[in-house]
Amino acid sequence: MHYLLIYDLAPDYLERRGTLRASHLALARAAVDRGELLLGGALANPADTAILLFQGDSPAAAEAFAAADPYVNNGLVKRWQVREWTTVIGKDAAVKVL
Repeated sequence: MHYLLIYDLAPDYLERRGTLRASHLALARAAVDRGELLLGGALANPADTAILLFQGDSPAAAEAFAAADPYVNNGLVKRWQVREWTTVIGKDAAVKVL
């Protein structure tokens, strides 16, 4: 299954992320290495939301990521949520439509 971790970013996210970015990216790279995180990044113009795509049997990896993320723990993320995403089209779709 796929899960979207959706961040609502603070208005000053771009200005404040610099000192936390290395530790945030290290956390993300570790999740990629474990096969949990497939893609992630902030939406542009405006940078008010970020979306990270996780895969697994449950939302646990996405939830654990958010709980450990320095962006969350230092107020760069105002609110976060995990949503199950039923992917049906594409080579990596979780639910194949015949």
